[in-house]
Amino acid sequence: MFVSLILLWLCLCILFFQLKPRRPKNFPPGPPVLPMLGNLLHLSLDNPLKDFDRLRNSYGNVYSLFLGPKPAVIINGFKAMKEAMVIKATDFAGRPQDLFVNDVSKRKGVILADYGESWRDHRRFALMTLRNFGLGKKSMEERISEEIQHTIKTLENNIGKLFSPQIMFHNAASNIICQVLFGKRFEYDDEIIKTIVQCFTRNSKIANGPWAMIYDSIPLIRQLPLPFREAFKNICVDVGTHLVNEHKETRIPGKPRDFVDCYLDEMEKRGDDSSFSEDQLIIYALDLHFAGTDTTSNTLLTGFFYLINYPHIQDKCQQEIDRVLEGKQQVTFEDRHNMPYMQAVIHEVQRIANTVPLSVFHSTTKETELMGYTIPKGTMIIQNMGSVLREEGQWKFPHDFNPENFLNEKGEFVKPEAFMPFSAGTDAEMFLTSSDPSSCLI
Repeated sequence: MFVSLILLWLCLCILFFQLKPRRPKNFPPGPPVLPMLGNLLHLSLDNPLKDFDRLRNSYGNVYSLFLGPKPAVIINGFKAMKEAMVIKATDFAGRPQDLFVNDVSKRKGVILADYGESWRDHRRFALMTLRNFGLGKKSMEERISEEIQHTIKTLENNIGKLFSPQIMFHNAASNIICQVLFGKRFEYDDEIIKTIVQCFTRNSKIANGPWAMIYDSIPLIRQLPLPFREAFKNICVDVGTHLVNEHKETRIPGKPRDFVDCYLDEMEKRGDDSSFSEDQLIIYALDLHFAGTDTTSNTLLTGFFYLINYPHIQDKCQQEIDRVLEGKQQVTFEDRHNMPYMQAVIHEVQRIANTVPLSVFHSTTKETELMGYTIPKGTMIIQNMGSVLREEGQWKFPHDFNPENFLNEKGEFVKPEAFMPFSAGTDAEMFLTSSDPSSCLI
C-alpha cells in the first residue's frame, strides 16, 4: 500500500512537471506557472489592468505570462513600446489566430487579420478607399457637422430629463462611418442602427470580459454552453449581409457610391483567385464600422463627463472658441490651428480615456529581440497602453486630467511622443484612418 502511494505520488509529480509550461531561454521573466492554468490565478477576472501594473512593478517593463498553456509577453512603458511597435514594427505585426475574437469573426476582416499578403492588400485598399470617400477632406467635415445637429437636437429634447448620452454618442459616431461605408445615415430610432450598436456593445463586453479570457486560455471548454456562446449568434453579420445584399441589387458597376460599392467593383476586377470575397467584405465593413464607432463614441463620452466635472476647463474652451469664431455659427477643422487649448483638451481626453487599454493583441512574425530578451516567433504580444499614457517622466501630470500635458510654456499645443491612444505604427494608422476622435471632437 505504501509503495503504491509513493508510485502514485511520483506519477503525479512527473505529470505536474510535464504539463507545466516552461519559459524559453532568455524569455522575459514572470510569475511562477501552474500546469494547465498558467498564470490565470495572477489575474483578477473583473479588472486585470491593475494586475498588469502590479506585475510590472515586480518583473519590469517587459515580462511574460502564460494564459493557460500559451505564453504571452506584456509590454509596458514608452521605451519598450517604441522599440516593439515602431522600430521593429514588422517583427511584431502578426496577430494571434486562435483567440475568441478570431473564432467569432471566422478569421475574416482586417483588424484581426494576420500579417501577410491578404492583410497588406486589404489595408492598402482601406486606406485608399476611405480617403477617397472623404476621410481628411471637406466632405467628411460636412458629414460630422450635419450629425452634430442631430446630436444637439437629441440633447435639447432631453432637457430636464434623466438621460444617458452613451447611446447618443454611439449613434452619432456610427452614422458618420455608415455614410462612408454604406452611403446612408440612420435615424437614431432606426432598428438597423439600434441592432448594430447593441450587437457591438454586447460583443465588446464579452470580448473584453472574463469569459473570453477563459475561452482563450482553456481550449477544452470552447464547445460548452457557457456565456461566451452568445457572441456566436452573429446578429451583426446578419445586418452586414443585409446591407451588402442591398448594394448588390442597386449598384452600378464602375460608379461606386461608397466603400461597399468600391469593394464589390474590386472583387469583380480581381476575379475568383483573390482574397477579396463577399464573406470577407461583410466582416471587413463591420470591422471598420466598429473601429469607427466604439473608440470615437467612448472618447466623446469620456470628454463629456470630464468637462462636466471640470467646469473651469469647459469655460476656457468656450472662451477660446468664441474668440476664434468671432460670431461664426460653425467651427471648421482648420480652426484647430488657432485653438491650442481646445486641441490640448481633445488630446488629454484621448489620453485619459485610454479607450483600447490593451490595444489589439499582436504576435511576433519571426524570432526577435526586445529590450535584451529573446521572443520566439508566434508569441502573443499584449500592449499595456496605460503604462505609456500615464507614465511618470513622460507627462507633466500623468495621473490627472490636465490639458497642460499638451501645452508648452508659451501655451502652444505640443504632442508628446508618448501619446499613443490606440497603439503605434501600422496598428494605429488603421484605427486613426477609420476613426480619428480628434477630428470629431473639435
